Amino acid sequence: MKVLLLNGSPRKEGCTYTALCEVAAALKENGVDSEIFQAGNPDTENVKAAAAKMKEADGLVIGSPVYWASPSGQIIEFMDKFCSMAGADMRLKPGAAVASARRAGTTATLDVLNKYLTFYQMPVVSSNYWNMVHGNTPEEVRQDAEGLQIMRTLGNNMAWLLKSIEAGKKAGLEVPAQEEKIKTNFIR
Repeated sequence: MKVLLLNGSPRKEGCTYTALCEVAAALKENGVDSEIFQAGNPDTENVKAAAAKMKEADGLVIGSPVYWASPSGQIIEFMDKFCSMAGADMRLKPGAAVASARRAGTTATLDVLNKYLTFYQMPVVSSNYWNMVHGNTPEEVRQDAEGLQIMRTLGNNMAWLLKSIEAGKKAGLEVPAQEEKIKTNFIR
């Protein structure tokens, strides 16, 4: 089993990366592999590389810093492209969103990121509080004991859900049938 973690920060090893590392460590303790992918670059080739990794992944975590009470523009552009390329490979795989902030705007950020997950019918993985860390630097994030616990709990919950899905498949449980999408348009 493997989880793809998207670092939606333009800062490769900043606060969002620090939070994702904590999730990755908890996954590893549970025998689940992970990869942190630098998604702060929305270049089409970079998005294609991530989409190829999603095909093989069993779960997804989208991480973003908070900019102006919302996800970074880079991760929004990245996810818009990523979903058009990898949407079919996201369906019914567990997903989670993580926000990193100096102070506020985290719940609005999580709301935006979770919409990518729910559109593709991904079971949303939660923690023991909203999936966020606080700090202005990686060192400050490492001092956010509650935030780090939230990340570890998220990793543990993701691993548990992945193992539960695998056990269900081994027991013969099939994924729900996919209905053809109905698109209602109110403009005539």
